[in-house]
Amino acid sequence: MNQRLAVFDCDGTLVDGQAGVCAAMDAAFAAHGLAAPDHHIVRRVVGLSLPQAIRLLLPEGDEVVRQGIDAEYRRAFRAAREAGHLVEPLYAGIRETLDALRGAGWALAVATGKSDRGLEHCLATHGLSGHFISLQTADRHPSKPHPAMLEAALFEAGVMPDQAVMIGDTAYDMTMAVNAGVRGLGVDWGYHTPAELADAGAAAVARDPAHLLELLQ
Repeated sequence: MNQRLAVFDCDGTLVDGQAGVCAAMDAAFAAHGLAAPDHHIVRRVVGLSLPQAIRLLLPEGDEVVRQGIDAEYRRAFRAAREAGHLVEPLYAGIRETLDALRGAGWALAVATGKSDRGLEHCLATHGLSGHFISLQTADRHPSKPHPAMLEAALFEAGVMPDQAVMIGDTAYDMTMAVNAGVRGLGVDWGYHTPAELADAGAAAVARDPAHLLELLQ
């Protein structure tokens, strides 16, 4: 049987990382004397690369200021992680879903706006480092919805686009899937609405991890 590849987004799909993202963004804006951004808007840009997210949060800002916010965000996020204050819980049912897919012969990958270090720490914290054959991050690729991350995962897994599926919670994930010629499946427990996911090209939207397994089978 041909190899099948399931590529997962991380924040909003595997884990709920919004608390850490919002706290680090608050600290980064405060360091530049700026009011904290609306957390609802911050959650909506999760999944983009950090520079792209900051541009959307501060569209009228000076580029030097945006670069400073970028650096301060990374510092604040790293400090929280090293102090053991970073909380990125797995969504209920995700571990069982990943195990079931592996048991059914699926190869697994991640395509995320996180950094290499951030993703590695997140997966190690949950004992999932060995589950994925390809890890693609914003450190080495353009921001979603550019297809580079997904194309790299396909290459490393040795599969064609029609043998893969992209699973994510944002329109950025679904548009990336469309751009790479891969089927996109949305999830209804993250940061964008089912209607937004469908409009961006999702073939279907899973209500919960058990429903996701049904859609994949």
